[in-house]
Amino acid sequence: MTKITPQPGIMEIALYQGGAAHVDGVTDVVKLSSNENPFGPSPKVADALRIAGVDLHRYPGTDHAGLRRAIADVHGLDADNIICGVGSDEVLQFIAQSFAGPGDEVIYTEHGFSMYPILAHAVGATPVKVDETDRTVDVDKILAACTDKTRIVFIANPANPTGTMIPMEDCKRLAEGLPAKAILVLDGAYAEFVDDYDGGAGMVESRDNVIMTRTFSKIYGLGGLRVGWGYAPKEIIDVLNRVRQPFNLNNLQLQAAEAALRDRAYLDKCRTENARMRAWLIEALAGHGVDCDPSYTNFILARFQDAAEANAADAHLKSQGLIVRKVAGYGLPNALRITVGDEPSCRRVAHAIGQFITQHREGAA
Repeated sequence: MTKITPQPGIMEIALYQGGAAHVDGVTDVVKLSSNENPFGPSPKVADALRIAGVDLHRYPGTDHAGLRRAIADVHGLDADNIICGVGSDEVLQFIAQSFAGPGDEVIYTEHGFSMYPILAHAVGATPVKVDETDRTVDVDKILAACTDKTRIVFIANPANPTGTMIPMEDCKRLAEGLPAKAILVLDGAYAEFVDDYDGGAGMVESRDNVIMTRTFSKIYGLGGLRVGWGYAPKEIIDVLNRVRQPFNLNNLQLQAAEAALRDRAYLDKCRTENARMRAWLIEALAGHGVDCDPSYTNFILARFQDAAEANAADAHLKSQGLIVRKVAGYGLPNALRITVGDEPSCRRVAHAIGQFITQHREGAA
């Protein structure tokens, strides 16, 4: 038997499962399982990719200076405090690598993004799951769970897969109450869907224990290119850059992300349309007896009577060519996460769920 063994924690990792994209035997499929922008990226991205394609034989810059300047310009930030990664997931990985290890604890919440415990296990740290209240992050419960071993607290705000959000005052109270050696990571993958929300950038500038991460995979429609970034005090950015590979982003990623970022009119259009259809879909499902919490993202969490009904609803949706996300693995067996698509997709989903509820509940009565 081999004596070669992985580092502690690695074999505790359950492989991440992405959203499904195909249904056997069904051709007219709408994928609503991965929170992708149904309108795709800005048209300006295609032009940027054509230009970048001329220089594919050249190595990209190692400091991502152009993209960092663009992010700083658009958001009013300090470019020296920005780091870029292969999606925000890679920035989260840098944080875990740099600030946690064996004997340390990493806190995440009950329905939090499944990458958080994976990242903890990957560096040999102990993931600590904290209960939420009504599918919403509870600051008091997090603070009560902190110990002298706590090194990182991960929260997504708005959250995935619940879509809920806590006020910035609660985030500030959390940062202020953490142990001296702990860092608060505000995962802002869905921050752009919230009006007048800085994702925690102001907290980063006023404190030394907060990191904000963002992504180009959601509202910017660049999930297929994988680009993200983080904003943190300069001392923390200096640490993270020491574990970052020098050429982690290629020329296509850098140019596409900058083009998408600078097209603010297109972003506003996507945000407005998402808000309109999100509100419509929540109301439509409520009319069929399916509850949803208020969502601040580009998806809704539809809650059914029990796990059996949720699984049956998922099967019915698949039969109609509609792929949504089962979230039992997130501790929500009675729910389905449904991406807010374009208007035709949302209407198909509402109709299919209404059809299912009529057949399922009335048939059982």
